[in-house]
Amino acid sequence: MIVAVIRKMQASLSDGELNELRRWSTGAVCNGWEQITQRDIVGEAINLEPVQDFMPFLGPMIGYAVTIVIQPSDPTHKQKAPHAWSEYRRYVASVPGPKIIVVQDIDKPRLLGAFWGEVTANFHRSVGCVGTIIDGGIRDVDEMGQAGFKALARGLCVGRAHSHPIRWGGEVEVFGRRIVPGQLIHADKHGFLAIPPGDEQWLLEATRFMDAKECQTVIVAARDTVGRSPLEICDAADRAGELFRAAVREKFGSQR
Repeated sequence: MIVAVIRKMQASLSDGELNELRRWSTGAVCNGWEQITQRDIVGEAINLEPVQDFMPFLGPMIGYAVTIVIQPSDPTHKQKAPHAWSEYRRYVASVPGPKIIVVQDIDKPRLLGAFWGEVTANFHRSVGCVGTIIDGGIRDVDEMGQAGFKALARGLCVGRAHSHPIRWGGEVEVFGRRIVPGQLIHADKHGFLAIPPGDEQWLLEATRFMDAKECQTVIVAARDTVGRSPLEICDAADRAGELFRAAVREKFGSQR
């Protein structure tokens, strides 16, 4: 049932569209999203707590959320569900990609064990996962990066402790943001943007438009300053801002 829901949510964007969205920073994609959504742009889709990108050299990632909950401090989870790792791996493999594994660590705020390391990252990469957002710890950072598996996390841990899948395929909360399975996520060194369901269809067009108009107006005004006085630069910035806002109003009907 959950996999069917994820497939339905993915239908609105092609692989080519996802690849193009991955070429922009998460901030640029957020600029586009803000113009098409009816949601609260102040805090409804972004991480509300600090998060660190441990592989910024891999650039942005985009994918659909696969969710899991862990509690590395508690050894009883292994005893209660000794086959959980095998069952979880098969679940992840059954979900269409690209996938971002979103992990809620309920030991928070403590960092007691790393769910991610070299072995776990390589397995997930082999079944179509591009990276993870974990409100907990990771280790083997260099090896994970070499595997091409991106990680946004709260911090680093030396050991695994009792990292074990507790439950998966349900709603989770990471960095103050609730995430549902199948939700489209764009993430980079700035943080992450979890696109509310229903906002995916026009995201690429809006991102293209906002980026192009910035380049044609306000960025040109800010950089084409040779031979201009400070007041002339200010006047040019004002004119460019007016042109930019007018273009956005014409395209989207209003500007956030």
